[in-house]
Amino acid sequence: MRVSIHNMNEEFLELLKKYAYKKGEFTLSSGKTSEHYVNCKPVTLTGRGLTLVSMMLLEHVQTQVVAGLTLGADPLVSGVAVCSALDGRMVNALIVRKEPKGHGTEAWIEGLLPPEGTKVTVLEDVVTTGGSAIKAAEKLRDAGYVVERVVAIVDRQEGGKDAMIEANLELCSLFQLSELVEKFL
Repeated sequence: MRVSIHNMNEEFLELLKKYAYKKGEFTLSSGKTSEHYVNCKPVTLTGRGLTLVSMMLLEHVQTQVVAGLTLGADPLVSGVAVCSALDGRMVNALIVRKEPKGHGTEAWIEGLLPPEGTKVTVLEDVVTTGGSAIKAAEKLRDAGYVVERVVAIVDRQEGGKDAMIEANLELCSLFQLSELVEKFL
């Protein structure tokens, strides 16, 4: 029995509301303060959560390679690669380091590297300013890949989309912060 995308979205949104969203006073990685905090890892690091989100993300991937900045994107790119193989699509995954490897090849990018010119979709868990996804896209572009799209789980609706546009990236997000917040109003 195949589960519909709508049912997956609803189930995953409930998991985000229950385990990923907190209301309070928080300092974000961007340095901004917010009354809303979203940490997708408690959901994406569970079997059910990762399976659901990987299938949902895969619906928005039109390339043969996905990549993301470590650590938030690590389970996402791996999950999408596994789901794609089960679906017969064969999307490979890359992980972009925050700093180059300090030994050996001193690589910025880990995984089975595709030929230069390959189109790559960047995956992201939460977008606030867009900085992490843009950094990943820049490193991939520096390596000779074509990056045009970022697919995120949650857009916090705090300027990330505009920053992506300035970086020549399309942002596609599965959920908006407002969808998580509405449960708590």
